[in-house]
Amino acid sequence: MWKEYINATSVEQVLQILAENGKRARVVAGGTDLLLEIERGVRKGIDILVDVTRIPGLDQITLDEEETIHIGPLVTHNHCVASKLLVERALPLAQAAWEVGAPQIRNRGTVAGNLITASPANDTITPLMALGARVRLISTSGERSLSLQDFYTGVRKTVMRPDEMLIDISFPALKANQRGTFIKLGLRRAQAISLVDVALVLTMQADRIEKASITLGSVTPVIVHAVQAENYLVGRTLDEAVIGRAADLAEAAASPIDDVRSPADYRSEMVRICTLRGLRAIKQGQERAAYPENPVLLWGDHYHGEAPRLSESSQHKAGTSIITRINGKEYSFPSGHDKTLLRLLREDAGLTGTKEGCAEGECGACTVFLDGIAVMSCLVPAARANHADIVTVEGLAGDGVLHTVQQAFIDEGAVQCGYCTPGFLMSAAKLLEEKVNPTRDEVRTAITGNLCRCTGYYSIISAIEKAAAGMKAVHGQREGVNA
Repeated sequence: MWKEYINATSVEQVLQILAENGKRARVVAGGTDLLLEIERGVRKGIDILVDVTRIPGLDQITLDEEETIHIGPLVTHNHCVASKLLVERALPLAQAAWEVGAPQIRNRGTVAGNLITASPANDTITPLMALGARVRLISTSGERSLSLQDFYTGVRKTVMRPDEMLIDISFPALKANQRGTFIKLGLRRAQAISLVDVALVLTMQADRIEKASITLGSVTPVIVHAVQAENYLVGRTLDEAVIGRAADLAEAAASPIDDVRSPADYRSEMVRICTLRGLRAIKQGQERAAYPENPVLLWGDHYHGEAPRLSESSQHKAGTSIITRINGKEYSFPSGHDKTLLRLLREDAGLTGTKEGCAEGECGACTVFLDGIAVMSCLVPAARANHADIVTVEGLAGDGVLHTVQQAFIDEGAVQCGYCTPGFLMSAAKLLEEKVNPTRDEVRTAITGNLCRCTGYYSIISAIEKAAAGMKAVHGQREGVNA
């Protein structure tokens, strides 16, 4: 693991650390990829992690005067999901962000981190390339801007130098005559790595295509354009024959490998199918049909997309304390700088309600609230807790009275072995803080990051719905009194 952890408060401080330490230092934001890579030995020789999550101004999505959208390096996938600007002017990116992991992962993982990890299966790279995105890299020696296509040199390889930080992602906002969509195929509805994904952006002139951009993910070492399909579509209208031929040409652009998730010939066929589906959706005006109007974020009702800031930076190494607030109580831990928040809670705070199931963000048993939002604590460095506010399952009940969700789990028999239950309770509690009357689909979405091996989920869903009904009744009574 790492030897030193720094909570930075300015970009200048980050750049100086990177310049002084080279390959020994690494910027961390969400950490949903980086922590696993360090533990698995994929990223070696990293001694210093520089946390940028509480630097002001880096978590913004903006539109400039030239109709260019800018995404800051701390913009998470859920920021994209919740952004009206992206839904209206960059739909393929919003759709791809919605397909990433589960709510807890989307609350931590950043788009910039997704790009830098450089896996061809990373969902947001494909739509950003279709949209013509560029990245801006800065260091103490200057800055440079390059197209996303030029950013990659191979699987998990980019042109970034050890002293550089990705500071901005930009691309033209879609105009009124442009339509786009993103289609992903995975082995399950959530928490799925792409077998294939396709992003499409069409520029229309009346009913004819003036320009086409089709990019393919998870089919070659890097994201690629289906150039022949793009060229073929120009000047044509979207009838079934044209759609079919364009899909065939897109398939020809893919050269996938066989691996444990899919044989190559299946991937090739699915490129064709996904392209067909995307073009048909655009033709029928249905590209937005499956996107939720009010997506589940697990932000609750207090968080508005911006993490609390630090008044001063902090450096954590052996012997340096982590000062934090857990369930309303102040803690000071003289150790823990080189472990995860999950281990800090269990080993140092003695709060064993938070469970370790997979230790890689797959099961949700370790879900806690960090500064108001649901996250998986196995993917959060412990020192991120410095001057942060954390709630664990032990903090759900108040004044000896069980939380409504806890009581509903008891009433509905939603517990068997019970190991996954703390994570489900945390996700459900945050959902009901966010939505007074969630639909069944919203309940299911809220727990997509939580795995249960015993109950079959039926009693869990029933319990959450019962808790929602109870909270809705209380909410209605309060509104009646206030009226």
